[in-house]
Amino acid sequence: MSAVDDATNPEASTPRVEQTQASAQPRVWVLVGEKRGDNAQVRNLAKAVGWDFEEKHVQVKTEWREGKPPVEASLGHVDLVESDSLEGPWPDLVLLAGRRLASVGLWIKAASKGQTRLVVVGKPRGKASAFDLIVIAAHYVMPDAPNVVRHALPLMNVDRDALAETKKAWVGRLLLLPRPLSALFVGGPTGGLRFDVETAKDLLAGARAAVLKRRGSLYIVTSRRTPPAVADYLAAERTPNEQIFLYGRPGEGGLGYDENPYQGLLALAEHFIVTTDSLSMMVEVAKLGRLLSLYPVARATPGLEGVLTRLDVMKTLSPRADEIPAGGLAARTVAALGWPMHSRDLTAISRLLVEKQLANWLGEPLIQPEPYEDDALPQVAQRIRGLVSP
Repeated sequence: MSAVDDATNPEASTPRVEQTQASAQPRVWVLVGEKRGDNAQVRNLAKAVGWDFEEKHVQVKTEWREGKPPVEASLGHVDLVESDSLEGPWPDLVLLAGRRLASVGLWIKAASKGQTRLVVVGKPRGKASAFDLIVIAAHYVMPDAPNVVRHALPLMNVDRDALAETKKAWVGRLLLLPRPLSALFVGGPTGGLRFDVETAKDLLAGARAAVLKRRGSLYIVTSRRTPPAVADYLAAERTPNEQIFLYGRPGEGGLGYDENPYQGLLALAEHFIVTTDSLSMMVEVAKLGRLLSLYPVARATPGLEGVLTRLDVMKTLSPRADEIPAGGLAARTVAALGWPMHSRDLTAISRLLVEKQLANWLGEPLIQPEPYEDDALPQVAQRIRGLVSP
């Protein structure tokens, strides 16, 4: 059997070495990948649990960065050279988020002969009973179960001390434009949402109208999911009163590939405009209590769904008011019959933020919210501690 076969087969992995820590504290691993929002949630959760933990960076193979591997106990989709080592002694507890890391967690649990406890943030697509705790926010669609714990907003948090240091680092670079500064955070298509150049045109027009009312300036930041055509359009349309950072490309104003100003803008901008596909961005701004305007990204309606919508056989879903099931026509149809097969309501978090008066829809009057605080994080942390006996 080859080394790769060994690495992708939990039964052929390094035998478990018993933990010999002097203290009774459990051994905890936190799996992190390339998704900033997922990483932030599991780190916040691990800190709330209160035990020391070790981060394990997992790099997936190029073909699986956008592809969706099946949720199963496997490392077949992992770039083992670029990832941190996954060897015994096996942890008592693993925290993770997302389907790619869920498979890694299941592999670790199999390698530990079932002794490792698994906590996943978000709904796993399959193998739900294999996870000891599934932590889901309001936008996930999943039946109640003994291993399911619910909370309202994603478990994002902002390190205010770190943000203060970030402010010092960026203040001389981001405040070159007239204040007040508005930050436009641009996401991309996900789960059946439409995010094309026409969407970008409407978004940019709305953002500019909001900035004009405040007599300030606009800073535009794209993300990993922003389509190249949208990024090209935003770059071509930039005015002298705007700065732009295109994810993965050299930035404007002397910014390089690795100088994403996102954290700097969190520290310095007075007003934020965020597309509703970007959960982590929306929630982080809400946690800070900043002015937040949401741009509602609409559902894509290709093929038969588009025809039925134009004929008024099917309702045109409003991202401001309606649940939008993730997935295509089948997911929407089955959900309408009361048998949801979709994993997420793509508009739930944005509607919740507006309902709680933590944000406004772009184009409507601004709302000055209080910083959002909830008790979900300590309650979930308590459930996790109960999984592991010291």
